[in-house]
Amino acid sequence: MPLSTRPREVAVTTRDHRVDRNDRREATRPPDRAQTLLVLRRSARLLLHRLPHLTDRVVALLREQEPSYRGPGVDTEALWQEVHRSLRHNVGCLIDPRGMRESARHCSRRIGSDRARQGLPLDALQHAFRLGGGVVWEELLDTAARQDPESMRLLVHVAGDVWNFVDEHCSLAAEAYRRAEREMAWRRENRIRLMTEALLHGTVRVADLPDVVEALGLSEDGRYAVVAIGGPGRAALRTGPAGDRLVWNPGDPVDLAIAPLEEEPGEPREGERGLERLARDLTPGPGLPPVRIGVSPPVRGLVGLGEARSLAEKALQACPADGEVALLGDHLAAALLVSSPDLGAVLTERVLGPLRRLDPGDREILLDTLATWLECDASAQRTGERLSCHRNTVLNRLRRYEKLTGRSLGSPGETAELSLALTARRVLEGGRPVI
Repeated sequence: MPLSTRPREVAVTTRDHRVDRNDRREATRPPDRAQTLLVLRRSARLLLHRLPHLTDRVVALLREQEPSYRGPGVDTEALWQEVHRSLRHNVGCLIDPRGMRESARHCSRRIGSDRARQGLPLDALQHAFRLGGGVVWEELLDTAARQDPESMRLLVHVAGDVWNFVDEHCSLAAEAYRRAEREMAWRRENRIRLMTEALLHGTVRVADLPDVVEALGLSEDGRYAVVAIGGPGRAALRTGPAGDRLVWNPGDPVDLAIAPLEEEPGEPREGERGLERLARDLTPGPGLPPVRIGVSPPVRGLVGLGEARSLAEKALQACPADGEVALLGDHLAAALLVSSPDLGAVLTERVLGPLRRLDPGDREILLDTLATWLECDASAQRTGERLSCHRNTVLNRLRRYEKLTGRSLGSPGETAELSLALTARRVLEGGRPVI
């Protein structure tokens, strides 16, 4: 080969190589976005004519892969219509994103809400959206391939867009599902609260009792007590040993609860053992703030809970101290004074009023001695031991009381009035001026 021809050959070879390299660069360059979207929309328009077929496929896959969609509560025809409606909106959104976006989103949210109200699991709902997205994507590819194999290749470049759309609508449906769940929970809790409140205030209608029994899980003719709780630790008791057995009605400043009592054949006093067990379970545990608790006597049937609530509140007012549980039957005298505070104040003034002339310190010592003497069954010796003083000191204080008031501690009637007056002083001191 003459040397003069080599440069031309080299030039041709170099130019041919440059052309081949340009062809490869052109082949790897991403297609034009507008062209790709055009193919997507054209394929989606063709899918609109195949929506019944797509719906059949999606419904078949759902019933095959998701047991929740095979349940007796799922109406097959309604499910088919829902899937068809969803596919129509979503395929339409691929054709006209701006025009169909809001209606498609609304459709997905509605499906999410409906599934929550039907009680179907959330993961089954999300799986259903992904199954539908998979069917649509396969049909898009098949439709494009039938038109032009090159169109199918172009569709691959919008796969991310299609699956992002599917993920977005999965999220929309899940968000609506959770919102509907919260709304149903609120309605259920509010309905239970209203029912419990009606029982405790004696306003429940007899016609509503079957619904109340079903909603609260209580027996219409069971045996119950009502618990009244006041104090900073009452919320903690709702999760305590007895918390899961009670039907609560939180309030301010008193929480109320309905306590089912176990039936025990042969109990000598109806309900007493059940009340004692309840009181033990309600006692605040270590580390919990002390609260006062009042428990009503047992009642038979739900219709008696209104009266029991009133008695539980009186037991709470009669409770001696924070951290204690007062069974009404053990504090009847105090409960009577709570029921008639005006008479309690009159009695206190009559029996203890003369002590107001003493200095506060002396008055408290004398009152403490009187209360301890009564608790010790009028024994000066035991009173002195408890107060760490000589029995003669106790006797001197008792005589001082008799001299100041003109009353006799040897009189059973006047001693009973003293006991009531001291009880009234304790239970009424938070609400009115007493000695």
